[in-house]
Amino acid sequence: MKTLKVEVITPSKKAYKGEVFSITVPGSKGNFQVLYNHAPILSSLEIGKVKIVEKEGAEPQFFAISGGTVEVLNNKVLILAESFEAKSEIDVERAEKSKQRAEARISSKKKEIDLTRAEISLKRAINRLKIAKS
Repeated sequence: MKTLKVEVITPSKKAYKGEVFSITVPGSKGNFQVLYNHAPILSSLEIGKVKIVEKEGAEPQFFAISGGTVEVLNNKVLILAESFEAKSEIDVERAEKSKQRAEARISSKKKEIDLTRAEISLKRAINRLKIAKS
């Protein structure tokens, strides 16, 4: 079987390493899928969902990613991610609380609130909740 070697590294851990049939990532210009013999590419990643299919026809695995970069070269995929969590690793209660805090900060309209940071926090929390509940 023609596979890709995938490695995902975050600041705190090696989050994933293995051979896969395909991987779909949230690129800065939209989602894209990588299969065997994909053209070389370097892209930034957005907050979103990573889908990994380890074997052709197998059930996909879903992960929450909070941005980063991806390099595809010679059937190797290297992802440097801010965070990368398997569906089973997501703490739904924590994500709900984070979502509520971010929504409260955004709606408060106080000058000392970093609105951009609050909006990014809200996007990350919503993404985690979507993946945990899918």
